[in-house]
Amino acid sequence: MRHIYSYEIQYQEVDADRRLRLYTLENYLLNVGGRAADDGGFGTKALLPYGYTWIITRLNLTMDYIPTHGDIITIESWVEHNAHMLSIRDYRIYLSSSRPDFTDGRWQEEKAQWLNNNARLIGQAKSTWAVLDLEKREIVNAFDLDIFNNVCDPQILEMPKAERLTPILQPTGSGKHTICYSDVDYNGHCNSCKYLEWMLNTRRINPNGSAIRLDINYVKEMHLGEVIETIYLEQPDSIQYQQKNEAGQTCCSSKMKIF
Repeated sequence: MRHIYSYEIQYQEVDADRRLRLYTLENYLLNVGGRAADDGGFGTKALLPYGYTWIITRLNLTMDYIPTHGDIITIESWVEHNAHMLSIRDYRIYLSSSRPDFTDGRWQEEKAQWLNNNARLIGQAKSTWAVLDLEKREIVNAFDLDIFNNVCDPQILEMPKAERLTPILQPTGSGKHTICYSDVDYNGHCNSCKYLEWMLNTRRINPNGSAIRLDINYVKEMHLGEVIETIYLEQPDSIQYQQKNEAGQTCCSSKMKIF
């Protein structure tokens, strides 16, 4: 079961280099995942009656081109498999010559033909999701629910395996942020895109039009009023980030590499 959605990049979504902010691109991917899940009958709308919701635990992204304002991106998404309490969702990101008038996001043959004629592949991503019990704040295995019948697509997105992220022992620099009202989402915790935003606010790598690889691991929830510290290790072709709460626990880690 594949889905496809298109978006036009707005002026407020690009940075001073006139390139789409990476945390905004991540937000597009999360929105596509959420829309596809809702359209497929296994999204948050279907989970909330059980007291459950979706959370992302990992994102691996490669981009050959970072879009600018006015560009139209079309994102194809599908669930690769659900197993061991985790759901793998794949994405292909295209630069489109126009915005298609799709009445719904479900994959159809004419949409595949439209992509072949009007779009080129500029990136791809693989994300890992889990179902969270909102009351217990624990990950649960919900894949035996009827809503998950026949939601997977047999297609496997091939991506190079992410590098193992080791703790940063001698950081290049750091920054702190107190989680506030605008950071918290409907799940009652800090929105996942905010972690990447703080990383880039602390130290940004400028790809200058180069291809990039971004790997993010989400480890622990953060909530309103908590203080998060972002430390980073800068290297010639990459930056590694690690974010900790006041107890010193790692909440998120990431690495961005340019090619």
